[in-house]
Formats: sequence, structure tokens, C-alpha cells
Amino acid sequence: MKLLSWNIQWGRGMDGRVDLARILQTIRQLGDFDLICLQEVAVNFPGLPGSRGEDEVAELSAGLPGYTAIYGAATDVPDGRGGRSQFGNALFSRLPVGQVWRHLLPWPAEPDAPSMQRVLVEAVVEADVGPLRVMTTHLEYYSQRQREIHIDAIRRLHAEACAMSKRIPLAEEAGGSFEVFPRPAEAILCGDMNFPAWAAERMRILAPFAGGEPLFRDAWEVLHPGEPHAPTVGIHKVDFVDRPECFDFVFLTEGLAGCLKAQGIDALTEASDHQPVWVELA
Repeated sequence: MKLLSWNIQWGRGMDGRVDLARILQTIRQLGDFDLICLQEVAVNFPGLPGSRGEDEVAELSAGLPGYTAIYGAATDVPDGRGGRSQFGNALFSRLPVGQVWRHLLPWPAEPDAPSMQRVLVEAVVEADVGPLRVMTTHLEYYSQRQREIHIDAIRRLHAEACAMSKRIPLAEEAGGSFEVFPRPAEAILCGDMNFPAWAAERMRILAPFAGGEPLFRDAWEVLHPGEPHAPTVGIHKVDFVDRPECFDFVFLTEGLAGCLKAQGIDALTEASDHQPVWVELA
């Protein structure tokens, strides 16, 4: 099973052009992926630099035949012309998809820091390594406090999922909206976390759970113990870091860590201000 995670900056490359065909071409060149998790995917948002108001979910879906598209809009606002502008994360799965969740993360008022609504997209998939939950998100950039609140919310959701994984469905729930579908404890969490690898927020994600739930491991550390993380931003000059850093991570629960075979980062592409990251499990 191969999973790709990439903040595509609504398809805007380092040349300032929004080009979804270039995003798709880059993904195809990188490999044959079962799961593709993309952050900063826009629908009808012409106010974004370089955008013409593309329906990026539709364009990406058309370029990924055979994949189930799952979109989670964090921002959903009027466009001023009678329509809606949306901005969020997308998950494309070639694997069978079970239940899907779109969790809006807490957005506390913080007058002194720019911020926006954030979302965690979660889907159960059936993989060769077994059923698992795939989660992708994009945490706040400007506020460490909000990132910490987001991380705590994601950890609570993981604990809830682990509790649900042990629940035995009741016969009277079958066939209706109360039906309980599988929500396995094993999970992958990926995305643009907007903190460097040395930050306290990373250790907050990796901390043990009070209830003994399966903890998260950093895929890079599993494969490269003691080595500095390879950078995913700042390889090409950007204005939000002053040196190359790793902002984009793949975390996975302990039960999946033993299945981890490889992790890759494409340092060459300039199709976005972030670099694509992928992992392979077998």
C-alpha cells in the first residue's frame, strides 16, 4: 500500500501559476499510489492568488479515474455571486472506502494572530495490511496555541475511534442511520502540520495515551532513527521559513509501524511551495 501526502497550495507552483494538470503529472511521475491526501484544495475561490475559481476537486477527480474522492471543506463562505467558495483537504482512495468523517477542528478566538478554520478528513479503508483509518489535516500556521488545541482534538478523536473499534454492533442498529460501521484502531495521520520536526507539537502527537490507545509513531523516525528529518519546505525559497524544514509528516499507529517499508520525499518539484511525501507499507 502506498500513500502520498502533499500540500498543493491550491495548485499554485513556485512560478505563481495555478496548474492542476502539473500537480497530477507530478503525482503520476512519483508512483502508483493507493491513497492520495492533498491539503489546500480549493473550489470556486478566485480570491486566491493565481486562481480562476477552479473546481479543483472536480479537476483532480477527472485526472484520477478509479479513485473515490472525499473532500472536507474547512472554509465554506459565500462567493459574492450567489455561490460558495470552499477550501480544505481532499483524500482520493483506490482502496474500498467504508465510513467517512469530516471533523472541523476547534477554532478559538485569538485576536492577535491570523487564523482560519481547519478540518480533519478521516476515512476507513480496506488495505492489504488490514482495515485502517486514514486521516489528513492542515494545522494552523500562525499560532502554536491553536496547533496544540488541534492536536489535542485529533488525539481525542483517535481515542474515540479506538473505543468504537471494540464496540459490538446491536442487531436493531442494522440497515439504518444508527448502523455502526467498522472504525479500526490502526490509523495513519498525515498532512501539513505547520511545525518543524524539532517542535514540541510533534512530541505532543507522539505522546502516550492515558487510556493505553495505540500511540502514533513518526514514519521518518521508524525508518531513520536518530537522523534529522528531510526538509519538505524551504528547499525552494519561500517566505514562511528562513531555512529548509520538515513541516509535512506521516504518523502511523504502532501496529502499522512494523509494516512500514519506505518513505520518500520529492525535493525537485516546484509545483507547490511544499514537497510531496509518501510512504509504502507491506
